[in-house]
Amino acid sequence: QVQLVESGGGLVQAGGSLRLSCAPSRRTFSRYAMGWFRQAPGKEREFVATVDWSGGITYYADSVKGRFTISRDAAKNTVYLQMNSLKPEDTAVYYCAARSSTDIASMIRQYDYWGQGTQVTVSS
Repeated sequence: QVQLVESGGGLVQAGGSLRLSCAPSRRTFSRYAMGWFRQAPGKEREFVATVDWSGGITYYADSVKGRFTISRDAAKNTVYLQMNSLKPEDTAVYYCAARSSTDIASMIRQYDYWGQGTQVTVSS
């Protein structure tokens, strides 16, 4: 069973920054597009950002555009989500996901592998 392992979550004040990381427990995802999603208490899981296999194409939810940056390091087989200017409404469990395609995608059903999630809490 392939697992994606997220790290980097925590508690931060509004206006602060965090960087999330995601790496597979086994195998390489170098030819896979990757995505970040989040789920706040009582809400459905929602799309945050996605990057294609090369790292050259990205796409963001409107709510995070200009504040979050998704990137990937092929040598480290790791995907990152840099989160700046955090707001209390960004509080959620953040999930990393991989899809068996090189192209970006924003829908949950388009992803094949998921991590367990990492908690991000932004205090006001």
